[in-house]
Amino acid sequence: MARTLSPRGQLLGLSAPALVFTVVMIAFPFGYTLWLSLQSFTATGMTRFEGLGNYGRMVSDGQFWNGLTVTFYLYFLSLALQLFFGTVLALLLFRAKKLPGIVRSLFISPFMMPPVVAGMMWLVILDPSLGAANFILTSLGLPPSTWLASPGLVVPTLALIDSWQWSPYVALIVLGGLQALPPSVYEAAEIDGASGWKVLWRITLPLLLPTLATATILRSVDLLRFFDLIYITTQGGPANASTTLNIYGFRTGFEFFQLGYASALMVTLSVIVLGAVLILNRMRDAVAW
Repeated sequence: MARTLSPRGQLLGLSAPALVFTVVMIAFPFGYTLWLSLQSFTATGMTRFEGLGNYGRMVSDGQFWNGLTVTFYLYFLSLALQLFFGTVLALLLFRAKKLPGIVRSLFISPFMMPPVVAGMMWLVILDPSLGAANFILTSLGLPPSTWLASPGLVVPTLALIDSWQWSPYVALIVLGGLQALPPSVYEAAEIDGASGWKVLWRITLPLLLPTLATATILRSVDLLRFFDLIYITTQGGPANASTTLNIYGFRTGFEFFQLGYASALMVTLSVIVLGAVLILNRMRDAVAW
């Protein structure tokens, strides 16, 4: 007679493929990178055990601190812009319920574009001599800008490009949150004679905090490991002004073949991303209703 599995055994059996997939696709690569970060590679490819030497090297590495600073500067600036523009776009789409579907689709289409395509497109638009951006500035009587070639402007420019592409993604998340808000609260506010601004600041935005926290977590994972758009447009320049920790790790590993140190940089970045997600998740739980 065949033995019947307990509910717990059945659950483990059903979750086994997902567990194997997680180990193969996530745990093994991270573990292998962690092992590499403890090694030192020579020019001939030979390795020796370095221990925590690669991590100790970061303390005195100015490029590491520059990459960390650029990473957080770009992260906070991009996140603030995307939450603001995404919320505004979501409110507009929520109000304009009679807007044709094709128009609504155009509003949210940028985030469906591959980052490589978006980067190449903006390279043409921001070209100092032939780009449309400087043509518009000069047409308005304003001086042209160097955009991606200026150390002071390159990070804000990258933040604006990324916000153009991903604010619609945030808008979709916020729009879902708006549609889930209880109508009774707004009916009570209307009876009390609350103005539109008071309803927005005292009802809508506070009730949207869990949704905004979710959007923050999802975008934080991408923004802290920002790579593709930077590599396509600036490759970390000018003068390392846009070299994030991810870009620095890539160049260290694949241009200078210091795979041990590059792995240590990537492990550090992974810990930063994981720590940020855990902190933001706690914040989301605190504002849940």
